[in-house]
Amino acid sequence: MEVTAVRVDKPDELNVVIGQSHFIKTVEDLHEALIGVSPHLKFGLAFCEASGPRLVRHSGNDDGLVELATKNAQVIGAGHSFIVFLREGYPVNVLNAIGQVPEVCGIFCATANPVEVLVAETGLGRGIVGVVDGPPPLGVESAEDQLDRKRLLRSIGYKL
Repeated sequence: MEVTAVRVDKPDELNVVIGQSHFIKTVEDLHEALIGVSPHLKFGLAFCEASGPRLVRHSGNDDGLVELATKNAQVIGAGHSFIVFLREGYPVNVLNAIGQVPEVCGIFCATANPVEVLVAETGLGRGIVGVVDGPPPLGVESAEDQLDRKRLLRSIGYKL
């Protein structure tokens, strides 16, 4: 087995969700779930089919994001994996909807950070074994850091 770190190609301002699913219906069901979250959400998604014609299936409501998702899915190349790029919305807004899609087995990450996908390759194919989602912590938050965190969450509308 060989494990490779595959860097996700994404602009800093985009969020990405990477997960695993199990059926060709994933593309349409993820699309429907995402479109139902917000009329303002822009997204592109791609799914690596693991049987039959083994195509990268794709959908979305933003052609540039669909193209970016398709390109990244091809590079990752792991069976039954999916990647979703978001604009005008955040992972916190879509994770429940994505997780409720019956075909979704799990989510590896949801982030705006630079991310690398750890891909294992065997004689059978490729699979995601994990992700690297940003550098390690520089320390432990202080009382002032806690106040800053709480202020931030309230200033962006996630807490009252």
